[in-house]
Amino acid sequence: MTVLVTGARGMLGRDVVDVLEDAGHAVRALGRDALDVTDPVAVGRAVRDVQAVVNCAAWTAVDDAETAERAAFAVNATGAQLLARAARAEGAPILHISTDYVFDGTAEVPYPEDAALAPRSAYGRTKAAGEWAVRAEHPEHWVLRTAWLYGAHGRCFPRTIASLAADRDELQVVADQVGQPTWTRDVARLVAAVLERRPPPGAYHATSSGQASWHDLATAVVAAAGSTARVLPTSSDAYPRPAPRPAWSVLGHERWHEVGIPPIGDWADRWREAAPVVLGG
Repeated sequence: MTVLVTGARGMLGRDVVDVLEDAGHAVRALGRDALDVTDPVAVGRAVRDVQAVVNCAAWTAVDDAETAERAAFAVNATGAQLLARAARAEGAPILHISTDYVFDGTAEVPYPEDAALAPRSAYGRTKAAGEWAVRAEHPEHWVLRTAWLYGAHGRCFPRTIASLAADRDELQVVADQVGQPTWTRDVARLVAAVLERRPPPGAYHATSSGQASWHDLATAVVAAAGSTARVLPTSSDAYPRPAPRPAWSVLGHERWHEVGIPPIGDWADRWREAAPVVLGG
């Protein structure tokens, strides 16, 4: 199968390309330098003669989006719309990557796949609009929401923490935000499984199982790095940011069980497997 992967040079996109190629697919891998997803003519050319589209292209600068929402909307919503429209015209399904930021982050139990969208940031609003556009444009679609991503290809929280721990005796890390640390390689494997199994259209949650705070993850990272640095808990108030962060980013995985595709395993187990790859990359 020939698969177009947009955003193919990003942390997630690179793993998606690798996993799909390992599975024997012919991948048309286009980064933002090769494809402007806001250009309908360019999108139409890129989608020609493919059997599936995986949209990893996104404006992910969460804080910058607060003052550049129009630019973020162009990529996250209009770009998603154009890709879905072109994919439908080509007769190819589209798999679109979304985010936990489409929720308000105030829940106390995992968000189900059909939970109401209530974004609190510009980034979240543009990603929610992208989900709506994909649903509206193409009946054969899958929206995979993910969160707290880390990987070997680019900057991410574990690599930053490991670098800081190498130079400091003590780190202060937020303990009042809870989510599901997720390896990009695991998300890429779910992408491949969806393209192979073709489950019913709709939203699925591509995050690790279990839950952790940033402090929990940092503690695990420091241990994996062999550092003796102390990791002390602190609150989000210590690190004010332009965009509000969800305090609760734990997503449910019921739909995977319904369609017979195993969800990603517990975050701590997955981190132990990922750590040598991520920290050694």
